Amino acid sequence: MIIIGNVAVSDAVVEEQFTCDLQKCKGACCVEGDSGAPLELDEMNFIEDEYDHFKEFLTEEGREVIETVGHFIHDKESGKMKTPLIKGAACAYIRYEDGISFCGIEKAWEAGKTHFRKPVSCHLYPVRIEQLKEYEAVNYEEWSICAPACSLGQKMKMPVYKFVKDALIRKYGPDFYEALEAAVAYKNNDNS
Repeated sequence: MIIIGNVAVSDAVVEEQFTCDLQKCKGACCVEGDSGAPLELDEMNFIEDEYDHFKEFLTEEGREVIETVGHFIHDKESGKMKTPLIKGAACAYIRYEDGISFCGIEKAWEAGKTHFRKPVSCHLYPVRIEQLKEYEAVNYEEWSICAPACSLGQKMKMPVYKFVKDALIRKYGPDFYEALEAAVAYKNNDNS
């Protein structure tokens, strides 16, 4: 484990290999699962304020869900606010292109319609953040639907923390990421 300030990065985030292979998984992480993406407070405000800027990038079914249940819902099991789901499966903010599911908010961001890329929890995936008493735990979430990403990551020799570099910088800042890289280099040299 690497500890930087009050953030504890698990060894798996450093040691496991991962690179999304959308041609094989088809963006299943946006469709599978039993709850939506966790949202931070500022993200909830942004989604409400900017919805009109990206709703055209969502499916009709997703818009119907959002306009019926709201932009986010309270997940009783986790106690967190999350994105709503379409019929208990796909995220309501989904978009399909050529049989692959994408984040509609991110597609709007790519088109220059919004400054918000997507929820940071989605941007960080397969990394999940868990708030503990003294630390924020940064963990690697293994999921069978990501087997193609693990294979591609091994082929490309891409550690998880490097795959999610932009998201880690977005969440914790560039100084954190530099400290993480330095700690990984030290750890690797120490184990040589």
